[in-house]
Amino acid sequence: MKAIGKTVLAASVLAASAVPAMAHPGHDGSMIAGLAHPFSGVDHLAAMVAVGLWAATRPARSAVIAPLAFMGALTAGAVAGLMTGALPMVEPMVAGSVLVLGALLVLATRLSSGLGLGLIVAAGAVHGLAHGAEAGGNLAAYFGGFLLSSALLHGAGYRIGRMIFSQSQGRLAAGLALGATGLALLAA
Repeated sequence: MKAIGKTVLAASVLAASAVPAMAHPGHDGSMIAGLAHPFSGVDHLAAMVAVGLWAATRPARSAVIAPLAFMGALTAGAVAGLMTGALPMVEPMVAGSVLVLGALLVLATRLSSGLGLGLIVAAGAVHGLAHGAEAGGNLAAYFGGFLLSSALLHGAGYRIGRMIFSQSQGRLAAGLALGATGLALLAA
């Protein structure tokens, strides 16, 4: 039970301390901006960690598939965002993706890996669209840094998931905390 409380507390602190989703800086096109950006808004931070948490619900030999799929979709979405510019309703879709990723954790043992990966890919594409539309400057440096930080957050989520999911309610608590974060982002 202590692990559940710590998980909810950690999610609450992250949600309260991150910059709001639609008002965060960090698109100046430098490697440093790219490295820092996933930490600048709760929408990014929650999504990146959530993918790692979901990967922790899969067998160890296939756990890397979800983060790689998310990052591939993130990259493809960023290219599309660079070409199309800002799309209407992309920020609510980003916020909704956090809600969906939370639901994936709650339902992880009931969903097929294929369906879960499809939703993870959709979330990655939406995040990529938002970032591609906002990016400028040295795009290779910015997106290189962004992808590196994303991978590190996926790995952190995976490690956290492996620790807390040994508790019978850990996955449920993490999923509910992410879902609540997504709802709060949608309401903002």
